[in-house]
Amino acid sequence: MPTRSARTAWTGGLQDGSGQVELVSSGVGKYDVSFPKRSADNADGTTSPEELIAAAHSSCYSMALSAQIGNAGGTPQSLDVTADVTLGPDPAGGFRISKIKLTVVGRAAGIDEAGFLAAAEAAKAGCPVSKALTGVDDIELDATFEA
Repeated sequence: MPTRSARTAWTGGLQDGSGQVELVSSGVGKYDVSFPKRSADNADGTTSPEELIAAAHSSCYSMALSAQIGNAGGTPQSLDVTADVTLGPDPAGGFRISKIKLTVVGRAAGIDEAGFLAAAEAAKAGCPVSKALTGVDDIELDATFEA
């Protein structure tokens, strides 16, 4: 299986520094990062580790759910998945990812709502990114099936 790479070039301290994340394997772009913007409500044109984790989780979960629907005898028609990743204080000091909420609205043929919801839960448990994030105390799933 392949290995994917990203690189960050950082200058300065935590509060006054900044960096740029480069998606090396795909070559699709470079994105600015800074801690003050990471911890602010407005990202103001920068990304963060949490946003990148959200992108990884939503895309991985979409693939896993598509597979689970197929395993249940259904055919995925559309999946709209959002991952919200929350940065919060760590009781041990510093910060941690305190919560992830996956929200999916899906349409599939050949499967009913109960089958879809079962597939959604199985995808949450089986998605490789979900497995990598098992240290997060709260990974919530809100799944909606549209007939």
